[in-house]
Amino acid sequence: MARILIIDDEPQIIRFLSISLTSQGYDIVSAGSGEEGIAQAGLASPDLIILDLGLPDLDGQHVLREIRGFTRTPVIVLSVRESEQDKVTALDQGANDYVVKPFSVRELLARIRRLLESLAATRTTDRITVGELEIDLTRHQVRLEGVPLKLSRKEFALLVKLAEHSGQLVTQSQLLKSIWGAHRAQPHYLRILVTRLRAKLGDEATQPRFIENEPGVGYRLKTSGSD
Repeated sequence: MARILIIDDEPQIIRFLSISLTSQGYDIVSAGSGEEGIAQAGLASPDLIILDLGLPDLDGQHVLREIRGFTRTPVIVLSVRESEQDKVTALDQGANDYVVKPFSVRELLARIRRLLESLAATRTTDRITVGELEIDLTRHQVRLEGVPLKLSRKEFALLVKLAEHSGQLVTQSQLLKSIWGAHRAQPHYLRILVTRLRAKLGDEATQPRFIENEPGVGYRLKTSGSD
């Protein structure tokens, strides 16, 4: 049974969508704010996310950027905003589809089915294995020697970025931009994050099993944890 996360601040929309989607066999999780939606996107491991842009605490475009920082779960934007710029911005930031309110339930269900079928066909490519590390990009899960690790959103984003370029040096600026964006790119944030991730991996800076540091340049995820 696929799980769908609905992020919308209108109770009637959540109720209507929940009834429509559960009748089709989907499991529903909901969030009424941007912060709650970001948290549930990580905690609930949804297979698909429906996101409204007009949230009370955070703009939906910001929520989308945050979610895309740690998961590739398909996102359908469902919004009253119908301008071309809003659509282009959302799609450029990683939305998989954009539906304008008011909407046809039958059309929305068809779009959901299409995305979930596409996900099922490509899910094997949504895993990265580096030595004894296995990263599930869709479900935001990491296993080390088969044991699950609990990582924060930013720790996960850091590990994924390094794993996508395993064996290669990834510069500090590339990591900062990927994880925090251009506005908060301060190197000491990255050093703290690397230290936290190393601790969870059981890694040591002096004798790294996983993450190597090129001082002043960047970091590298070793292709084998046994070196």
